[in-house]
Amino acid sequence: MHILILQHTREDSAGSLNQFLKEGGDSFEVVYLNEGDKIPESNHFDGLWVLGGPMDVWEEDKFPWLKNEKKFIKYQVQEKGTPFLGICLGHQLLAECMGAKVLRSKKPEVGLFDISLTKSGQSNSIFKGFDEKFKTLQWHSAEVTNLPKGITALARSRNCSIQALQWKRRAVSVQFHIEITHKTLLKWFNFPEYKKSLEKEFGERGFLIMQNNYLENIPELKERAKRFYLNWKRVVSKK
Repeated sequence: MHILILQHTREDSAGSLNQFLKEGGDSFEVVYLNEGDKIPESNHFDGLWVLGGPMDVWEEDKFPWLKNEKKFIKYQVQEKGTPFLGICLGHQLLAECMGAKVLRSKKPEVGLFDISLTKSGQSNSIFKGFDEKFKTLQWHSAEVTNLPKGITALARSRNCSIQALQWKRRAVSVQFHIEITHKTLLKWFNFPEYKKSLEKEFGERGFLIMQNNYLENIPELKERAKRFYLNWKRVVSKK
């Protein structure tokens, strides 16, 4: 399986998911949209992953490439049926492309939070092997606020009602950072936009608080990431 990855900053990589791709004998290529990379015109890939970033879906004037990215996502998902995975911003972009609204969060989520699977999520193969409630790393100040026809909510948190969704069978996205690694987290601590939101939530000791919380939960987070990746691959590979 060859995955095309749309990345919005160097700091927002696919993290542990890249490792799982390599371990499974799969391949990937990365398009850095914020650096001016062009989205390939040929359909030489078997899946599309769209990652996170500090920008918001409505900032098309500030980030003009968002317009083409949205068109590309909509075409690949709706018309081509390309297997899709969206994370954080990628989750919001998929939802907007399918007709949902994405708005500023009333209460941003930064840190480790419990999320709960909906009834649909509990019976969905994407979350096979997951507990009904589990911890995830969150870092977002916008969220999907409604469910147009065809979209199914798979998970929720106390402050965000749509933490994961599915459109038909082959398009899945999550608001939380299933891909997180310690290396990625260290990069985020030094990224101006992320550092600002972290200190707003936890104060000057935000770095230590977040890092300690993450390190305490590494085994569980990594195991769930691997399980999620394998589940996604099985689900979207079915004809």
